[in-house]
Amino acid sequence: MLYCLICIDRENSIETRMLNREAHLNYVGETNVVKFAGPFLSEEDTMIGSLIVIDVDSKEAAESWSKNDPYKKADLFQRTEIFKFKHLI
Repeated sequence: MLYCLICIDRENSIETRMLNREAHLNYVGETNVVKFAGPFLSEEDTMIGSLIVIDVDSKEAAESWSKNDPYKKADLFQRTEIFKFKHLI
């Protein structure tokens, strides 16, 4: 099942994001469940959040994946929402 993670960064947290970016990208690659992902950008092109679509068996598995993401462990996100997702186009 696909789940969409909508993650909004804490204000002025670009330094936290950049310090943990390599570990986050390694985690994405190692877990092999991410179907597509990318950062949300401000009007000034600063990264301010993430959209991540993962293919896992349940919402609990999506929550577990999110909990173990280095970005989440670094307390980058102000808020994370997880929704079941249906890919149409």
